[in-house]
Amino acid sequence: MNDITTQEDIAVLVHSFYATVREDQLIGPVFENIVKGNWEPHLEKMCSFWGTVLLNEKGYQGSPFNAHKPLPLTTAHFERWIALFHQTIDQNFEGPTALDAKNRATQMGLIFQYKLGLKN
Repeated sequence: MNDITTQEDIAVLVHSFYATVREDQLIGPVFENIVKGNWEPHLEKMCSFWGTVLLNEKGYQGSPFNAHKPLPLTTAHFERWIALFHQTIDQNFEGPTALDAKNRATQMGLIFQYKLGLKN
């Protein structure tokens, strides 16, 4: 397996991850309630986000936390999101950037939970 090094790799990560998310009984409905069947804009935004985070590309603009603030999320939602994200990485990539992606996703999940008052 290869590491995450290109925008094409980011697209594999994002599209594979959200294909799994759509099937998930816990977090799938949360996403579907927001995208309402129109996944393409969300996938494009996530490709831009992860390209900026992992490859230092300058495409993403926005505030990820603000998008999550109004959602009815629990610790279980974040734990599932992190687990599925790690699973997707492990199935498709290995290397320093793949490990960085897992670490950053875990940290984002924890920070969001603290900001939402789900963790002390």
